[in-house]
Amino acid sequence: MNFFLADWFLQEPRRWDASRSAGAIPISLVPPLVMSSAGGPQREESNGTIMSRAFVKERDGEDALDELPERPISPHPNLVTAEGLGHIETEIARLQQEHAAAQAANDRGALARSARDLRYWIARRSTARVVPSPTESTRVQFGSTVTIVRDDERRQTFRIVGEDEADPARGTLSHVSPLARALFGKQVGDSVQAGQSEAEIVAIA
Repeated sequence: MNFFLADWFLQEPRRWDASRSAGAIPISLVPPLVMSSAGGPQREESNGTIMSRAFVKERDGEDALDELPERPISPHPNLVTAEGLGHIETEIARLQQEHAAAQAANDRGALARSARDLRYWIARRSTARVVPSPTESTRVQFGSTVTIVRDDERRQTFRIVGEDEADPARGTLSHVSPLARALFGKQVGDSVQAGQSEAEIVAIA
């Protein structure tokens, strides 16, 4: 049964019982519906209030903005360089400004997004472990800058850093990536698996 009808019949039990015994639902018992100016159906409540389903859907959409899924947090140790910690602090300051601006503008979408991102970066700051820059370059370790030569003669240089500061396109590699894990503890002249091929370490700094 249509939920509008079910709700109305619960409010009119005696009339519903009488109509059920007669084997039909008289037209006079159907809750009145009216058409909105936009052409959509609306329900007229017993107190005369008209509720539009389009309005309810709009409110549902706004509520969804308030419940954005949390950004996933890595289960790995949150190792960062000194620059990485500075990046986290910069993000928090930027998001605090965005959140304040969204509050002033009463922008619910921007409020939800900035609040969600603030929770992520504040959590990352609370678990960040700053690792000092390496003092020797005989073996690859966190913070090392490593140059490799692939089988196809491509030469690439990466610095091994924290997850949030990693950007391979800019020459930084997450310490939990497969290539970084393969490089840890290796020396110049050693070979490692790099994707589908091997690569030789030619420099460590």
